[in-house]
Amino acid sequence: MLYKSESPLFWLGTQEILTVKKTCSITVNVLLVFSILGCTERAIETFESPRAVCGVRSDESEGKDSKKAAEQIVFSSNRSGPWRIWIMNADGSAMRQLTKGKPDDHDADPAFSPDAKTILFSSNRGGKNGIWKIPVKEASSPERLCDGDQAEWSPDGARIVLKRNEKIYTRNLASGKEKRVSPIDWPHCSGPAWSPDGKTIAFACRWEPATPAMIVPAFGGGNMIFTVEAAGGKPTKVYDKQGACEPHWSPDGQLLAYETETHICTIKPDGTKNRLITYFGGVQRYPQWSPDGKYLVYCQGVTERGPWELYIIPSKSGTPVKLTEGGSDMNPDWK
Repeated sequence: MLYKSESPLFWLGTQEILTVKKTCSITVNVLLVFSILGCTERAIETFESPRAVCGVRSDESEGKDSKKAAEQIVFSSNRSGPWRIWIMNADGSAMRQLTKGKPDDHDADPAFSPDAKTILFSSNRGGKNGIWKIPVKEASSPERLCDGDQAEWSPDGARIVLKRNEKIYTRNLASGKEKRVSPIDWPHCSGPAWSPDGKTIAFACRWEPATPAMIVPAFGGGNMIFTVEAAGGKPTKVYDKQGACEPHWSPDGQLLAYETETHICTIKPDGTKNRLITYFGGVQRYPQWSPDGKYLVYCQGVTERGPWELYIIPSKSGTPVKLTEGGSDMNPDWK
């Protein structure tokens, strides 16, 4: 069964505030609703079994050591009412709100700069979807960069990659020059992420069942993850099953973490070594790596409607540890 998403950024009951296209889940007119369908036993057979690596020691899974307290996780949350950007230590301590705004302003998709001093985020401030940035430590107003959403930094911090009108672009922050890196006839592209060496961009794309055959790639339609050279070129398929989307590179560039209809997985950029990381109940979304690559942070909801809380788990699978509760917490990034 093919499925898709029109994943709105913010969920306030049944009111649609701001809609952003995403590559997975069924079409719904609600906010922060992600994948809907559950994995079947047959679907799980396509992954490497996680059971051989589940025996994680309790001191490894707790994640509340001094190193994690020195690192930070940024995320979006509605715990203060409107969706805002929040930040905390990676052990869940010292949580504070980073962005403020009008009641109708909503912020999501935060991403640390390479030096961890600045955060990109998406917002509907001013009545139009845009990409903004704000310093982590200094109390100042956010600065709008351009139209778009789902932005991430290049490894050198000189450029960003973003989604606009369901196409993927890179943007030079100094000159404002942009380059489209997704094919012009590919619909519903989203979730771009820059590789640690700066040479490659991973992203997701979705084709509707009615998409003309001349547009759908020869390897089929539906939801898929691709990589493409940052300078542009022909995309290469990574994975095309289970509604794969939201790819994020490991710090060493050897793996991509991604989400399926309900779970978190990792895979090599060449499409091999596909591993199921979360295989328990609930719905898991938005995986991001710890700076050392040993853990993943993600959000989990009882259903696709939330409420969402943040968890960490060893990146080879194991026992998850809950970091937040109260309201809904999503879109984590870790530095």
